[in-house]
Amino acid sequence: MLIASQLKKTNISEYLLYMWQIEDLIRALQFDMDRINNTVISRFEFKEDAGRKVVVDWYESLIEMMRMEQVMEKGHLQINKNVISELDELHVLLLKSGQVPAYNAKYIHVLPLINQFRRKAETGLSDIELCFNFQYGILMLRLQKSVITPETEKTREEISKFMVLLAKNYHAWKNGELDLQ
Repeated sequence: MLIASQLKKTNISEYLLYMWQIEDLIRALQFDMDRINNTVISRFEFKEDAGRKVVVDWYESLIEMMRMEQVMEKGHLQINKNVISELDELHVLLLKSGQVPAYNAKYIHVLPLINQFRRKAETGLSDIELCFNFQYGILMLRLQKSVITPETEKTREEISKFMVLLAKNYHAWKNGELDLQ
C-alpha cells in the first residue's frame, strides 16, 4: 500500500504494473489473508501497529473488490482499468494537441511494435493497454528467470521509453503544468 501510493504520485506506469502484480499475488496466495500476511506483510517493518493495520486493511479491501468485481481468476480491478482509461485519454490529447512533439515522435517510432502486439493480442485493446500488457509480460518472464531474446529486450527498451514519456506527461497534466486544450 505504501509503495502503491508513492508510485501513484511519482510514476503512474510503474504504479499500474505494480497493481497488476499485486492482483496476481493475491490470486497466487488464493485470497488468503494469513498467507498474504506471512508472505508479504510480515516482511515490512512498521514503526507502529497502526501502519501495519493500514496495509492489512488495504489488502483486505483489494480482496473484497476483486471478489465483488469478479476478477478472482483473471482481469483487472476497475480502479486499475480507470488508470488505463485516463492514460488512453491523455495519449489521444497529446497526439491531437501536438504540444509535445517528443511524445508524438516516440509514438510514431513505437507504433510498428504496437501493431505487432495487436496482431498477437486480444482484439479491442488500446495502444496504451497493449504496451502495458507487453511490459507486464516481460516483468513476469524476468520473475520466472526466463530467457529474453535480444530482440525482445530491444522492444522492451523502446516501449519503456515511450511509457516514461507518457508517465512524465501524465504527472505534468495532473499537476496542471500541461494544458492540452
